[in-house]
Amino acid sequence: MKTGVIKQPCAAVMRRRHLLGALAAACVARGRTAWGVGTSRVRPHMPGWPSPAEWAALRSKLGGRLAPVTIPKLAAAEADRLLTDPFYLSDQPGLTQVSGWVGAWRSSPSAYVVQAASAADVAAAVRFAAAHRLRLVVKGGGHSYLGGSNAPDSLLVWTKAMDAITLHDGFVPQGAGTGTGAAPVPAVSVGAGCLWLHAYDAVTSRAGRYVQGGGCTSVGVAGLVQGGGFGSFSKQFGLAAASLLEAEIVTADGATRVVNAAREPDLFWALKGGGGGTFGVVTRLTLRTHELPHMFGAVSWTIQAQSDAAYHALLARFVAFYADKLFNRHWGEQARARPDNRLVISMVFQGLDQTAAQAVWQDFVDFVRARPQDYSNHEPLRILAFPARYMWDEAALSKFAPDAISVDAQPGAKPRDYWWKGDGEQAGAIWYGYDSAWMPATLLRQDQQARLVDAWFAGSRHWGVAFHFNKGLAGAADAAIGASRDTAMNPDVLDAFALVIIAGDGPPAFAGQPAPDMQEARAEAAGIQAAMNAMRAVAPGTGSYLSECDYFTPGWQQASWGTHWARLQAVKRQYDPDGLFVVHHGVGSEVWSKDGFTRLA
Repeated sequence: MKTGVIKQPCAAVMRRRHLLGALAAACVARGRTAWGVGTSRVRPHMPGWPSPAEWAALRSKLGGRLAPVTIPKLAAAEADRLLTDPFYLSDQPGLTQVSGWVGAWRSSPSAYVVQAASAADVAAAVRFAAAHRLRLVVKGGGHSYLGGSNAPDSLLVWTKAMDAITLHDGFVPQGAGTGTGAAPVPAVSVGAGCLWLHAYDAVTSRAGRYVQGGGCTSVGVAGLVQGGGFGSFSKQFGLAAASLLEAEIVTADGATRVVNAAREPDLFWALKGGGGGTFGVVTRLTLRTHELPHMFGAVSWTIQAQSDAAYHALLARFVAFYADKLFNRHWGEQARARPDNRLVISMVFQGLDQTAAQAVWQDFVDFVRARPQDYSNHEPLRILAFPARYMWDEAALSKFAPDAISVDAQPGAKPRDYWWKGDGEQAGAIWYGYDSAWMPATLLRQDQQARLVDAWFAGSRHWGVAFHFNKGLAGAADAAIGASRDTAMNPDVLDAFALVIIAGDGPPAFAGQPAPDMQEARAEAAGIQAAMNAMRAVAPGTGSYLSECDYFTPGWQQASWGTHWARLQAVKRQYDPDGLFVVHHGVGSEVWSKDGFTRLA
């Protein structure tokens, strides 16, 4: 692994940063921001912090569902096991799914938590936070890499208990009934605390339908949809946000609103990719369900190249193979080029049986096997198809693919809860660096593939570079692209064949755990940046995925939303004019960034 100096912001970025800083300072002097937003929040021991009697009154109003937040004290052996269990982490109001980001944030408990059981509970918390000028954060699954559900001394709205799931044979959004031409569609309504594993269990394992959602089983439904959201089969079903039919949301004025394409359509649109924790607290979502494909399947293979030249040739052959055979609605997930000259293929498919899937891969398999002097199997090729209904069925997976999952074994764990073993590596981890960029489909043209391959190879000299094919919608079904176009996501996603992700992390660094290894963190951050620079050279100016971007992204507004930024600002001004909802890289939160472009020194 190579180390290097992390580049400082360019002069234009530095000027913009100082301009924002001066603007914020001037507004703070008046006690307001340019939007009339108070730029400070009351914290304990400051004048204005609620008195014990005021907290008690809120607790009474909530039926006792208010409590101080504490972090569990764990013995060393317990900590090693539980702090890497994503379901344990989701069960603790004082913890987050990752423990922080070096140089950016560390997981810190809120002062109090509202264990919301209804929209009325959420509304009471919102009104209380606004009246007392408290920092307010929202936690569903807690998977925000940027720390969206984390703020010390804050009031936490925890929606975990709001996890009801209701299936609809025919759903019509409110206000779109008789006389509007709206036809009932199959759908599922989920509470804001629902996790994707439980949604899949209800919709797919039990009802034989499909709902487009996240890959990690412990990801919250509400946060993923508000971030746009990708599933393994996005090339067929589009963004998770594209399936949103209706949402219930508590806005900054404490009002509970039901929004859809017919009722408050601008706010509804903003919830489809405009960012979680930004426009209000979503309490319920209704998502369209889809016909379940007959078969799902997976392909895994790790190929070791014996030389740099052979590795470059392997990457070139794979890119050509992808463009010719995999660039369509059937295929998703990823291929990763590692610095040790290994190509790691972890892909999934839908709508194909085993024979058809094997036929698709035959030419690429023949290329590798015909060159034993250049390539060997670090891990053998596996192609497996299975009935789609078993994709999230813990009993079936435990019987037929036990090596693929880790079953939750914590005391009191829900039956059938598990996580994919590959996803378990990030539970509790602290990020040293994480960045993404959409790769335009024009790079798959024959006259452009050499540029793409050179960049992929060059990036892999510094760090592992993964193409997540299901996180770009070019090549997707027309219906998926059409529905995804009507979301707040950066339109770059529509023309990208993949999202390239480059990331590195360290062991859990919650309070009481060892501090991060700063030498290792700096080295990894430098390698990640160098690898991303190589990829950006062939895709300059393309956006990043809001939920998986660099904490220090310069020009993050354009990177996350592109041409949709101005419309999102207008929605924010209308529904949260005093800036109650603040998250890093959130619409309306620009003036809160103390130093949005500072990197690890």
